Amino acid sequence: MNQTVQHRETEAGHPNQFALLRQRRFAPFFWTQFSNAANDNLFKFAFTVMVTYQLQVAWLPPALAGLAIGALFILPFLLFSATSGQITDKYEKTAIIRLVKNVEILIMALAAYGFLAGNVPVLLACVFLMGLHSTVFGPVKFAYLPQALNERELTGGNGMVEMGTFVAILLGNIAGGLLIAVPEIGRLQVAVACVLVAVLGRLAAQFIPKAPATDPDLKINWNPVSETWRNLMMARQNLVVFRSVLGISWMWFFGAVFLSQFPSFAKEVLHGDEQVASLLLVVFSIGIASGSLLCESLGRRHVEIGLVPLGAIGMSVFGTDLYFASRSLPASEVMGIARFVAEPAHWRVMADLALLSLSAGLYSVPMYALIQLRSQPTHRARIIAANNIVNALFMVASSVIVGALIKAGMTIPQVFLFVALANAVVAGYIFLLVPEYLLRFVAWVMSHFMYRFKVQGDENIPASGPAVLVCNHVSFVDAILMKAASPRPIYFIMDHRIFRIPVLGALFRLARAIPIAPRGDDPAAYERAFEEAARVLREGDLLAIFPEGGITRDGKLQPFKGGVVKILERARADGIDPPVVPMALTNLWGSFFSRIEQVNGERVAMVRPFRRGIFSRVGLNIGGPVAAGEARPELLQQRVAALLDGK
Repeated sequence: MNQTVQHRETEAGHPNQFALLRQRRFAPFFWTQFSNAANDNLFKFAFTVMVTYQLQVAWLPPALAGLAIGALFILPFLLFSATSGQITDKYEKTAIIRLVKNVEILIMALAAYGFLAGNVPVLLACVFLMGLHSTVFGPVKFAYLPQALNERELTGGNGMVEMGTFVAILLGNIAGGLLIAVPEIGRLQVAVACVLVAVLGRLAAQFIPKAPATDPDLKINWNPVSETWRNLMMARQNLVVFRSVLGISWMWFFGAVFLSQFPSFAKEVLHGDEQVASLLLVVFSIGIASGSLLCESLGRRHVEIGLVPLGAIGMSVFGTDLYFASRSLPASEVMGIARFVAEPAHWRVMADLALLSLSAGLYSVPMYALIQLRSQPTHRARIIAANNIVNALFMVASSVIVGALIKAGMTIPQVFLFVALANAVVAGYIFLLVPEYLLRFVAWVMSHFMYRFKVQGDENIPASGPAVLVCNHVSFVDAILMKAASPRPIYFIMDHRIFRIPVLGALFRLARAIPIAPRGDDPAAYERAFEEAARVLREGDLLAIFPEGGITRDGKLQPFKGGVVKILERARADGIDPPVVPMALTNLWGSFFSRIEQVNGERVAMVRPFRRGIFSRVGLNIGGPVAAGEARPELLQQRVAALLDGK
């Protein structure tokens, strides 16, 4: 994409994610994606209704129609995602989008003939072709966003796309069902609508700015089997990215279970008609959209993966409560939507469904953004293709497993309970494998519910590459609050004694914090800390140090020691010249986690939990970077002192 246009629009800023809809780098792409999702579902649902209610096809009974259509649509994701990822990395993305939308018009023209002629084989072929169309579009969709948006916009952009997708799915299903049901002209209406939406999508694509190829010299491997395996291995090289792929795929497994069972759940458990089944879909879609949009504000416009455990907790809690809310509903005649909504017992069911799907939005959007942010740009589309492959496998597995559970005698509420409990196990396993999710969750909770935490100057944290962060040391939770302010992982050098504190010590060990002891006490630990620090910078990560050497005992800034100079000297010996970013934590002195109480003449911490009350106001002020060659302890101390004074 034209980087000048991108930077000019970025510098102009915007108050929230909705403002992206006024910018050319996002709006045409959003509406192209919206039309794509709407047309997929309009076409598929109208086709399903037609073969279920209007045509008698001996070789495609109504009970199997939905399953066959769904399977045909997913099949191309398994066969061609790997090839699609290569094409996206190799070629300019906007050209691919426009080509895909041109092909969509041709597919929908063929589908229009299929509807008018009542030709089921033609329509089944179009289902497969639309699946192929979406397979090619998928990697382009998620690889385009990191090129068009900066880090602070990426969560909001993904949230908008996720919201738009589910709204489009909902509208497509509703439109398809309504149009095909009109007597005599229903098929004609669907035929015209499918072609019209495809044309509108192509018009929107015409205004998408160019997004240059990230790996133009790539030689495409046309063998889908070997390339699929290679993509999976490529994703596995970055464990955070790979396990995020697994986490997203689990979300699709989880969601597919509920979506596939809505018709049966509405009829057999809630005693509702088709309108009630549609209401469940509406509630679910609105929940997903709401959770997706909340991610930007809850994450302070950063990629906040601390929301992922929050979403996982909500998915399990509300999925479990849905079982209890629906298991004892009294038998009833089939009711319409008005009578269903009038029953107070059903409000809890709808609330659980809305909060469960909202939690799924909180869970998925940060994971998508993290994959986009942490994947190597030259391989990003292939990683996303690997994600699509695993997603498809998990959705197929969900159909098989749910079918087996129901065949074994489980009721639908019991299936929901089983999946909700399984979600707790899977999420816990992922968070133990990737402690960064859990640590960011703790940091997010503390910065939102224990303190009123305000960050100023967070744009001074480098978006990529190594850097050294220096900060005053006020409390035992300084590292957690600094982590809450950074979109990137931070590795801390910390006094070895802090690791002895229950709970906090365990958290810092999970965070792979580097313990340091005075040279006189433990020379080996002292040297080992600097070796670990050098490794962090060599790997291009953020390293944080508290140059005072310990937590202040009187609330005042202490003289900075020379450890930061030694770190920078080792970095320059490795050919690295990292900037040093000064930071200042404010208003933490006197809080529960700081030293203030006198006990046997010693100032200690954590003796009165509500000493300063909850939601006390604290802050982190971040200054401009200092060149490594100028970063002397005295200068850094002056910079931190100035930040403490609000300068």
